[in-house]
Amino acid sequence: MTLLEYITSYFESIPSLHRTLLLVGGLTFFWLIEGAAPLFTFDYKKWKHARINIFFTMTTVLVNFSLAFLLLYVSEWTQLNNFGILQWTQMDGWLYLLVGLLLMDLIGAYLVHYVEHKIPWMWQFHIVHHMDQEIDTTSANRHHPGESVFRLIFTCLAVWIIGAPVWMIFMYQSMSVVLTQFNHANISIPSWLNRILVAVFCTPDMHRVHHHYRRPYTDSNYGNIFSFWDRIFRTYQSVPNEKLRYGIDTEMNPMHAASIPYMLKIPFTPYKKPPVYDHEESL
Repeated sequence: MTLLEYITSYFESIPSLHRTLLLVGGLTFFWLIEGAAPLFTFDYKKWKHARINIFFTMTTVLVNFSLAFLLLYVSEWTQLNNFGILQWTQMDGWLYLLVGLLLMDLIGAYLVHYVEHKIPWMWQFHIVHHMDQEIDTTSANRHHPGESVFRLIFTCLAVWIIGAPVWMIFMYQSMSVVLTQFNHANISIPSWLNRILVAVFCTPDMHRVHHHYRRPYTDSNYGNIFSFWDRIFRTYQSVPNEKLRYGIDTEMNPMHAASIPYMLKIPFTPYKKPPVYDHEESL
């Protein structure tokens, strides 16, 4: 069995336990690194902060688990009907895997994230993620349950357009879980290592800019796994991380950012349009 065949076989029937271990193991791993080599020293109780984010992580898991049948249905339909980019182009081998993962990340992560920042009613759900004023690895899956639903819909759209098989979906989701925990982690990475990694992947140094509390930096660096979508679509911004301040300027009350009931109600309250500053004012 070749390496590619092994990867295909493993992710085609990846045990639920392994997927759980990726989620819990990743959080634990980056949590420990944050303790040993943090970038920022937050004045907060780490476990209290984590409790809020883990609540939203659990709602994300619940939504994804409940609606997973949609992904499986769409994938099965594309395979039976020879539908999607991967089927039409007759790619195979490692090129098939690479192109599939790239397009899954483009549509299922970058595109939906970009749209969330441009459509007010979608932003109302996404703002829960941006209200966190102490970004660490637990912030990775801090999503309103409503946002989790339309993120899954975009993933279904990606599967349909691409014609992705089930094993590719599970591989993409596994990579996405680990990379989003990594790029939200409050860890200090040597600049030389960041330069190497950010050429391909979204690193903490890159993604932190997206969590700055003011636009235009909030509207940048949308990527999740791969960093080059932001460069291709000119949404990439580079800022010394030490100058960043987390949160979103329309919701800077720390009590609101720590209130689960308040955040669950935000999508159903009047829209607050974030002001736009020039780059110097924003910092």
